[in-house]
Amino acid sequence: MKRSLQKSRVEVVVIALGSPLLVGIYKEKELIETIKREEKTSEALPPIFKELMQKYEIESIYFARGPGSLMAIKLVYIFVKTLQITTNIKLFGCEGFVFNNNSPIKAVGNLYFIKENGKIVSKKLSGVTETPFRLPQKLDALVCKEEDITPLYVIPAVKA
Repeated sequence: MKRSLQKSRVEVVVIALGSPLLVGIYKEKELIETIKREEKTSEALPPIFKELMQKYEIESIYFARGPGSLMAIKLVYIFVKTLQITTNIKLFGCEGFVFNNNSPIKAVGNLYFIKENGKIVSKKLSGVTETPFRLPQKLDALVCKEEDITPLYVIPAVKA
């Protein structure tokens, strides 16, 4: 008699606001696996999720919805939204600042996204040491919203 193997139920975190792309796999809210890719998000994300979906049953995906690389934000949103529609996975959108200890996030040139009085703005900063994005060890501390998953586009002002 062949015994069917049940896939472990997991939650996934995706951070693609800059390089490298980070994907964390969580079981019972604890980080159990980390995937880090330097290639473009568009090239890395599909094979990562193909493998994850063969190995696990994904219950929910938490993703950084911005600010950061506009192309990566769009790509991740379309990718995870498609998964939500086709597989009924729950989605949670997170501000990128929850993954880098509320530090400035690179925009373009010497412009950075920062939180100022609860609003995200872009500011010209010099001498900034960028804080790398990190996957949390536990999902319990992650502040994300299920009802607000749309991309968080913050486009810096172009000055002549």
